[in-house]
Amino acid sequence: SEEEVSNNLPENETSEEEDEGLTKAERDARILAARKTREEEKDNLVKYQNKQRVLVFSSRGVTSRFRHLNEDFRTLLVHSKKENKHDTKKNLYEINDLCEMNGCNNCIFFEARKSKDLYLWVTKAPNGPSAKFLVSNIHTMEELRLTGNCLKGSRPILSFDKAFDSSPHMQILKQLFTSAFGTPKGHPKSKPFVDHIMNFSVADGRIWFRHFQIVDSTQDKKEIRRAAKEGKETVSLVEIGPRFVLSLVKIFNGGFGGQVLYENPKYVKPNTIRSEANKRKGKAYAQRKAAEKRRDVRRQKNYIPKDPLGDVFK
Repeated sequence: SEEEVSNNLPENETSEEEDEGLTKAERDARILAARKTREEEKDNLVKYQNKQRVLVFSSRGVTSRFRHLNEDFRTLLVHSKKENKHDTKKNLYEINDLCEMNGCNNCIFFEARKSKDLYLWVTKAPNGPSAKFLVSNIHTMEELRLTGNCLKGSRPILSFDKAFDSSPHMQILKQLFTSAFGTPKGHPKSKPFVDHIMNFSVADGRIWFRHFQIVDSTQDKKEIRRAAKEGKETVSLVEIGPRFVLSLVKIFNGGFGGQVLYENPKYVKPNTIRSEANKRKGKAYAQRKAAEKRRDVRRQKNYIPKDPLGDVFK
């Protein structure tokens, strides 16, 4: 009963000034709330409210480099879930059902084409929006072997270029990246530390991804104040990896399809690039054959007939 609760509570839970004008039930409720708050702060308990889960998997036909990049994503994103490789490459909207069955409201899907090209889908499942990127300049953590390191499960800081606030389609991409790459506060697998940063920069019309460790050179408050007076930084960044470059293809209204909200006018298909390279090689071959023909014609024009008296004085 309320009388038993009030009798079991210590007298110093609230001050006498706060108790004035309150009924006994209100005072007991306030004391219980204060005690619960202190217990949560003592145990470092954080409510898991923003329940963002991301499904990370790939299609069949990925190379070893693509597969290692997929594993790096799963390692960095503790709020991610695994799934078997997706067989079909046509009906990608079926992935929305996979996200729903796994309880995920975000999806990062690697689509491999011809074992040469890698496309990245970042989707807010199942209703969208979704963005499709061409991934290039891939370097995985195993390949780079950089000196940076961070605690597995720690929450990252997401750093975005100011260009992400310049246009509506860039704001959509920023929201998609925040939902997919940002570890929710209070996630059961996350650690209460912030020791690494994910950077999304925009240059040459593409998005450059870098991952750094936050390193403190000192923890002494006196040295930190001294460095602040001298204008020096006690915090530095050491790259961890992976690193890659994203070229935006399209932004869709739904999950893995739907109405096209934005199409990148500067995007060039990899097949077109390879076709142009082959044409240049073909032109070089044609130019070499034309030079051979011109040389044969020149030899025929400059032909010196044989002298009938050339062998007389031998």
